Amino acid sequence: MLHIVLYEPEIPQNTGNISRTCAVTGCHLHLIEPLGFELSDRTIRRAGLDYWQYLTVDRYKNWEDFISKNQSGDFYFCSTKGQKCHSEVEYPIDKDIYLVFGKESHGLPEPLLKENYEKCIRIPMLGFVRSLNLSNAVAICAYEVLRQLGYPSLSDEGHLTGRPD
Repeated sequence: MLHIVLYEPEIPQNTGNISRTCAVTGCHLHLIEPLGFELSDRTIRRAGLDYWQYLTVDRYKNWEDFISKNQSGDFYFCSTKGQKCHSEVEYPIDKDIYLVFGKESHGLPEPLLKENYEKCIRIPMLGFVRSLNLSNAVAICAYEVLRQLGYPSLSDEGHLTGRPD
């Protein structure tokens, strides 16, 4: 299973968009407090539209609480400071995969990155631009993992309504 971990997310619209991505891909969403919003906030609900019923989401008091409940699997820390490109990594097919993303304003804490530097990944971008939007970064990384895994359980067929002209 693919897990998306948001470390102290700040912007409700980003988390709403990420929840929608998780719902349509079957990813498990993990939210590590403090959050910069209330989950009942209408902006997060609106961004996730009517996908909340398809979402598996868990909340944690802090990083230690999260780690104590999620010890098995491969963890990848997504950061502009990562040493490997997200698409260079060969993700395991036989383990849970956790993609960990930091808060919008500061990313992941440096000590966490240093402690896990071999598992830090990045998305290529121009060096003078700070970073991508968090929800875009989550989608890019999640779909790369899913592509490598053969899009498990995802539909690969589209269907038109009515006849094509």
